[in-house]
Amino acid sequence: MSIESVDVIVTSPGRNFVTLKVTTSDGVVGWGDATLNGRELSVASYLSEHLASMLIGRDEDRIEDTWQYLYRGAYWRRGPVTMAAIAAVDMALWDIKAKKAGMPLYQLLGGASRDGVRVYAHASGTDFAALSNAITGYRELGFTAVRVQTGVPGLGQIYGVSSTGPGVRYDYEPAKRSGDRPSEETWDTRQYLNHMPGVFAKIREEFGTDLRILHDGHHRMTPIEAARFAKDVEPYDLFWLEDATPGEDQTALRLIRQHSTTPLAIGEVFNTVYDYQTLITERLIDYVRSAVTHTGGITAMKKLLDFAAIYGIRSGIHGPTDISPVGMAAALHLDLAIHNFGIQEYMPHNEQTLEVFQTSFTFDRGFLHPGDQPGLGVELDEEAAGAFEYTKAYLPVNRLLDGTVHDW
Repeated sequence: MSIESVDVIVTSPGRNFVTLKVTTSDGVVGWGDATLNGRELSVASYLSEHLASMLIGRDEDRIEDTWQYLYRGAYWRRGPVTMAAIAAVDMALWDIKAKKAGMPLYQLLGGASRDGVRVYAHASGTDFAALSNAITGYRELGFTAVRVQTGVPGLGQIYGVSSTGPGVRYDYEPAKRSGDRPSEETWDTRQYLNHMPGVFAKIREEFGTDLRILHDGHHRMTPIEAARFAKDVEPYDLFWLEDATPGEDQTALRLIRQHSTTPLAIGEVFNTVYDYQTLITERLIDYVRSAVTHTGGITAMKKLLDFAAIYGIRSGIHGPTDISPVGMAAALHLDLAIHNFGIQEYMPHNEQTLEVFQTSFTFDRGFLHPGDQPGLGVELDEEAAGAFEYTKAYLPVNRLLDGTVHDW
């Protein structure tokens, strides 16, 4: 048996997704997620113009060999476009292998290490009243962990805060369908540093110590600013502080570590194990935040997380709605199988997305399970996908109050 056809499907049920369909000579279909928010067509072109023809005729069972063939054979290694394309192929081949075996993927990864996967929700509000309302709603749904983002007085729309008002399960999509240019937002780090510790204090006062609180700095602080912030929020027992500084400079995490015991998470913009090498071996982080979709797929993420486990570092796989249900399923199968699982990000996809992608994973009182259908447990309805045409969308650009471009 061999790979007979490779097709790239771009659909936009509320937001853009790039999905790879791999079909074997005996008719088994595997699905992979190749979505790269704001640069979707770059990956779609990489797949259709470069990788598809290379895959025809290959043995679908040789997953490791195919991964190395696509990674080492290209010469130009790494980067989000390349690694998202490889990830899509890798997911599809694992999907096929598990379907042929007649079992859910996690069984091929060593079986379940737990009964369910603890997930965290995104709670936000333009002010504390709205944030409190969101947290309350998520707790009523059974969530035991929430990522907290809130408005900062004096600033307008900022990352991670819903613009649709208070509520639960809002459809947050930062990539604006704004034509040929991204929207722009304004930022001031000093106002943020002075405001946020008080927010965490109020949360602890209202919701107690059992609630797991996570927070995303979104790469916006300098190393010394991040060190101050991590130290200031220590009394409020954050589950983690995520992406405190830009990911390119791994040495920044050393400075933060010197000043605080607040757990650190980073990696959603990382693409390979080499981005983590120093961070893991020097124990500068506590959680690996990469997405399976952007880090070379299941094969690469399993190796990365096994490497992290040696140093007592756990998983916190990236899982917003710009990861398709296929990519989310891949994460859940890994989450269930690995020993050093930490927590899983979870933003429910909207109804339109779930018309296109039929999923088998289930939510129950703060935990997800990928389901026991053979393969990844997600199938794409190509007719439904065809009803949602690609629409150009960009993530925002960030500027300081004086107009300087800043990290978003």
